[in-house]
Formats: sequence, structure tokens, C-alpha cells
Amino acid sequence: MAQSLIGKTGLIIGAGTRDNMAQVIARRLADEGARMIVVGRDAAELERFAQEVGGVAASCDITSQPSLAALAETVRAQADGLDIVVNATGWGLLKPFALTTDAELRRMTDLQFIGPFQFFQAMLPLMRRGSSLIQISSATATIMLDNHTAYMGTKAGIDHVVRCIANEYGAQGIRANSISPGITATPMGAGAKLVPGVWETYEKHYPLGRAGTADDIADAVAWLASDGCFMSGQNLQVNGGLTLRGNPTSAEVDAAVIAATGKPRPRPWEKQEG
Repeated sequence: MAQSLIGKTGLIIGAGTRDNMAQVIARRLADEGARMIVVGRDAAELERFAQEVGGVAASCDITSQPSLAALAETVRAQADGLDIVVNATGWGLLKPFALTTDAELRRMTDLQFIGPFQFFQAMLPLMRRGSSLIQISSATATIMLDNHTAYMGTKAGIDHVVRCIANEYGAQGIRANSISPGITATPMGAGAKLVPGVWETYEKHYPLGRAGTADDIADAVAWLASDGCFMSGQNLQVNGGLTLRGNPTSAEVDAAVIAATGKPRPRPWEKQEG
């Protein structure tokens, strides 16, 4: 593999779960030659993973400004600047609009809007000319998915923040872009594979015939991070054409699950509310 990122230092937050999307991305960037700072909340897993990729581990809670300030100090102690910054944090809440609680809405906003906003504020002063800021967004920031309102709204909002960063920091040579996967075979998306009929129903909506993988997203991140990328302020739809057709409706998924199992699909919120 050609190493296009030799000499670059990258940081990715959200890497505290084994084999999640952030770890797959970090492995790819390390394979391309980048020295990685891997960040998240599980200190033991981060240390294990940092050793795997020959990088540095740093604990940080993206929803805490003091924690973000401490992360910036850690970066200053470990590197003379950043060339790649990736936010891959997220929480896949599935719940109807009317049943979303105040606590859930505030947690979602802290994790997927305020936290990333302040994370970028903390990291941008450390980024060198020619560097790349990357937000892992979602196809649902653009297209519909039933019972996903808080997730979709916060992802769409931070995508617009990324566009503003691209506009404001372009004069400093900093690129800023989002990447939008669809349903992906990662720990966060694992639940979709547990109920027969669900995954197959989603895959029918992909013109390329399959749902995405974390490796698909890592490929896109590696390109955005490279010096050959002359793109900024964009949202890359790395989802096999899903946005051409849209996600299945709840009714479609329900019908598929009943056909596969003879029983209705589980609805976690109904259990919570009951």
C-alpha cells in the first residue's frame, strides 16, 4: 500500500470501542503512515489500541469543555501540530419525535452538536496549514429515517458548522468536510443485524447492492486527509447511492420482520414507555 500520509499527525475521537468505525479509520490512517492520537472515554481500550497502531492514547469526553481543554494540552505535549482531525462520535438513538425525552434530547445535543462544536474549537488552533478536519455524519442528515429525529437534527446541524469552518479557515489552508455513511456494519449498527429481515430490507435500498462497511468510510477519510484532496465544505455521500432511493420506512421494515419471524419487530421505546 502506498503511504500517502507519512509525516502527518492525526487525531480521531470516538475510538474507545474495539473495532468500531473510529478504530477502523485510525488503522487505515496509520497504515498510510500517519502517527495517530486515538481518543475516547475507555482508557484501557484506548491504550490497547494505541499500541496496536503505534500511536498515542488520550482519554476525553467530548461533552466536557475541561476534558477538551486537557486534550488540547495533551496534543501540545505529544506533537507540534495536527494534520488530520476526525470526529467519529455518535449515539444511534431510535425513538419517535413525540416520545423523545428532555434528557435524551440534551444528551444527543451535547454529544452530536455542542460537543463536536467545542471539539473543533479546541483542535483548530493546533491544525497546520494543509490540514484536514473531517466530521463523520450520516446519510440521515439529508434523507429521512423514521424515529430518528434527534439524531438527524444534530448531525445536520454540525454538518453546517463544518461548512462554516471550511469557509472561515480556508485562508489558513485548512480543509473541512463531512462524510455521510448509511447503515454500516459497526458496533453501533450491530442491532440491525440481530432481528431477521431488518438488514436485508435496508440493503434493497442501495443501488450498489450492499450496505457500507467501516473500510469504505476509512478509504474516504484517507483521501480527504491526503495532500491530493482539493475539496472543502462538502458532505461526501459514501453510502452506495442510498440517497438516490432513501431509507426504508418503518412499515416496510415491520413487514419484513413479520415475514421473517412471524412476530412484530421489537420497539425499545414501547418497553420504556410501558
